[in-house]
Amino acid sequence: MSRAPSIQLYTLREHLEADLPGTLDALAARGFTEVEPFRFPERAGELRPALAAAGLSTPTLHGRLLTEGVDPLRVLDAAAGFGPATVVEPLVDASRWATADEVRRTADALNTLVDEAAARGLSLAYHNHWWETEYRVEGEVALEYFAAHLAPDVGLELDIYWALVGGVDPVALLQRLGDRVVALHVKDGSLGKDGSGQSALGTGSVPVVEALRAAPGPRRVLELDFFDGDVWEPVDAGRAFLEQHDGR
Repeated sequence: MSRAPSIQLYTLREHLEADLPGTLDALAARGFTEVEPFRFPERAGELRPALAAAGLSTPTLHGRLLTEGVDPLRVLDAAAGFGPATVVEPLVDASRWATADEVRRTADALNTLVDEAAARGLSLAYHNHWWETEYRVEGEVALEYFAAHLAPDVGLELDIYWALVGGVDPVALLQRLGDRVVALHVKDGSLGKDGSGQSALGTGSVPVVEALRAAPGPRRVLELDFFDGDVWEPVDAGRAFLEQHDGR
């Protein structure tokens, strides 16, 4: 494995609600040293000490920076409490990806936060769902048009599953985006737009191994948005899959 994977904590949200310290300890016992929190500003007070106790770091965090009514500086202040990291905008609604003007506005909104993030020891990135690769603006895949309008220091966390759901080959997309991609959301499944049918790595329709080979540098973040069953099973299988195939 080229580098130890992280895991998006949304995968284990029900376990975290029931037992935050125990779930983080269980991840550490499985060999994880990094995790990716979500909605961290609301839980920073309990999350930070629990992470420290489990020996887990947070090189990436999902924080809503561009949602109406959210103070992005408050999010960045909360993120700074976790140490140097990349704050990833996890979701901008599909309605804001249909036109070039909307996509540019979204890029500009993220760009305006670069200096504030840097002043706190942070960097910024954006995480895609399916609509950013399904929609076209000015003849381009919307996500690529967006990337072309981002400031140089803003990265992408490419979700290879959602990119394929949107109809774009994630391997070719990674090759085109190059160093703009700073992290990968690595997941597999049967490509439902509602997230159904997600499964352990290597058991679905996503060319996971090929995507890993196309982007050896970016951080790997395991995730399942939904899973019908014991979610620890695909987590364990996913880590084993990466140990076997990543960097090979």
